[in-house]
Amino acid sequence: MTSPEVPRTMRGATLVWPVGGLEQHGPHLPLSVDMDIPDALARQVVAETGGLLLPGQPFSARSLPQSGGGLHFPGTVHIGGSTFIDYLTSCLAALSRLGVGRLVLINGHYENEGLLFEAIDGCAPTALFPDTEVVAFSWWSLVTEDWLAEHIPRFPGWHAEHAGLTETSLMMYLRPDVVRAERPSHPSPPPAGVYRHPVDADVMSHQGVLSSAAGASAELGERLFWHLVDGVVGILGTPARDSAGPATGHGPTAAAP
Repeated sequence: MTSPEVPRTMRGATLVWPVGGLEQHGPHLPLSVDMDIPDALARQVVAETGGLLLPGQPFSARSLPQSGGGLHFPGTVHIGGSTFIDYLTSCLAALSRLGVGRLVLINGHYENEGLLFEAIDGCAPTALFPDTEVVAFSWWSLVTEDWLAEHIPRFPGWHAEHAGLTETSLMMYLRPDVVRAERPSHPSPPPAGVYRHPVDADVMSHQGVLSSAAGASAELGERLFWHLVDGVVGILGTPARDSAGPATGHGPTAAAP
């Protein structure tokens, strides 16, 4: 899109912005998981809505020991919380000038969520986006209790699902070429909402995995991905597809490269 095309193309459109991170995901998944998943979902949402895709935000808020393994593992890159909020606020102010009808932010990094919501609420959206609907969510918030009960009955909680069954399965479906063979398991996931110092990384996780990746499969990732797409469709009020997704073995319509 060129600059002269922006006013007529953006006016009233659905603009989708994946927000992710770059952090360790154990010995079996790449650092890019928190960007890969929301990016793939954002691309599918664009396909479903006829919307437009913003480049993803690749860096995130600080990874914490009880929800991401923390900074004890190589490869984790983060932005300080106050800087992250200021950055997001500036981006939102700039995006408000585009005149889109709906701005959808899809988060893929656990520790981003509160800061992302604070940035949106703190920029006075009623004044900044008077004619724009703003919808923001983390992808795991769309997973229903019924789906979890059917597919993951011993669910450890989303804070501890870092590099676990769901993320591994989604990556096996979306980007199987970058998933390693190892399936680490940690028998004692950390409790939610508890921070302890000093941190023993070996007690908190197993090679950065907070729960278990055992049993992950591309088939489970496919079911979960299209469950998420249906969840977005429900939130946005976009007409549902004729089916629950493509036949087994086919990737999403607009998968991440």
